[in-house]
Amino acid sequence: MNVSVKFLGAARSVTGSRYLVTVGNFRMLFDCGLFQGLKELRLRNWDEFPVDPSTIDAVVISHAHIDHSGYLPRLVKEGFAGKIYCTPPTAELMKIMLLDSAKLQEEEAAFARRKGYSRHADPQPLYTSADADQVFPLIHTVAYEERVPIHASVSICYHDAGHLLGSAITEVFIKADSQTKKIVFSGDLGRQNDALLHPPKRIRDADVLFIESTYGTKDNPALDPLADLERIVKATRQRNGVLLIPAFAVGRTQVLLYYLHLLMEADRIPDIPVYIDSPMAISTTYLYYRFPEYHKVDFSNSLFARQLETNMLVFVKNELHSKSLNEIKSNAIIISSSGMMSGGRILHHMYHRLRNEQDTLLVSGYQAEGTRGRDLVDKKLTIRIFGEEVPVKCHVENMTSLSGHADRGELFEWMKAFETKPKLVFTVHGEAPGVDQYAQAIRDRFGWNVAVPEYLESFSLFDGI
Repeated sequence: MNVSVKFLGAARSVTGSRYLVTVGNFRMLFDCGLFQGLKELRLRNWDEFPVDPSTIDAVVISHAHIDHSGYLPRLVKEGFAGKIYCTPPTAELMKIMLLDSAKLQEEEAAFARRKGYSRHADPQPLYTSADADQVFPLIHTVAYEERVPIHASVSICYHDAGHLLGSAITEVFIKADSQTKKIVFSGDLGRQNDALLHPPKRIRDADVLFIESTYGTKDNPALDPLADLERIVKATRQRNGVLLIPAFAVGRTQVLLYYLHLLMEADRIPDIPVYIDSPMAISTTYLYYRFPEYHKVDFSNSLFARQLETNMLVFVKNELHSKSLNEIKSNAIIISSSGMMSGGRILHHMYHRLRNEQDTLLVSGYQAEGTRGRDLVDKKLTIRIFGEEVPVKCHVENMTSLSGHADRGELFEWMKAFETKPKLVFTVHGEAPGVDQYAQAIRDRFGWNVAVPEYLESFSLFDGI
């Protein structure tokens, strides 16, 4: 039986995770992400899918972030009708996030049509809310540590990846005759000491390993995120400004709320109004209550709610309230999505706040190449928003201690747990040239056979089993 993989995304890029694994006549797509960031990558979302979606038998999702699940509505629209496997929290998060993604695309297409800044006479969304709705009946949930057959010769087992609520490392077992081979997809690995999530489960063996590379060449020590946040809040208040935080609605927003609560409760910062301007963040916070076994916060729901609340927490639930925040001149914290500043309400806040010398914009997570967030981290003087170059006069802070990705040291510690050497390792979900340096570092340290795949490149995984 021939086993092969074709890299349909996240090859020399940190976006669009999609790996097509073929086992005999069975086709499994691992992750089904949307391309984000650089225009040349985003345009791939509009290309004809590299294989006929109707010929794919199953999709296995590692976690709900849009660069891992966001293409599902388009895949289903183009003919996929198989099962979509994920953990229970991922299923609930995808229902929220895919509908939000569709809504944003519909709104942005309508806005571009109204303002006339698209090169298309009638700009259309990649998919609609109705398309997203077609995904949900296909979802089948699998708990951590539960080995489930998805084909006569293929089974999967999820383990906690510690990156996002319900995120998973995936073991894929392939059996033929008396032999069983194992592929391990790391997914996005989390940090060892996350405030809310468990550390990634250690895996002991694999024949083939797909290892994420986001911070494969960079250390992001999370020595004291509370001190970092305290310094930034105080400096912004001294300038009589507003602190604007673009944050991923799932995970990052909840951690920020937790840290702000601790700082205010300890009187390290004064009580400041905290505006959560993200309907999706409000909805997803509830999932932490529903799935207590998927995080490490060990107290009752009512106490958990208090731990995520500050004395002056305000949930912004409609567009009119969101726009009114532009009138606030000082003494406020605004947390809004999306985290990479690719869309959503954050763009309107940035459009107004980037020009203000007294304000601060805090980058709180990884920013892919080609995103507005990366441009800010790279100290670009202007950021393009709504077809206009907006000058960056505000203070920009990049708080890497809040990252949800394992850094270089944590990635190598995770790989060190392997008791037997994988026969083949792929470095994925990383940008060049860092991904090549990371691959070489793995070869030098462990003596593993490491390949750095190109977009649309195919590999035979086993010589036949």
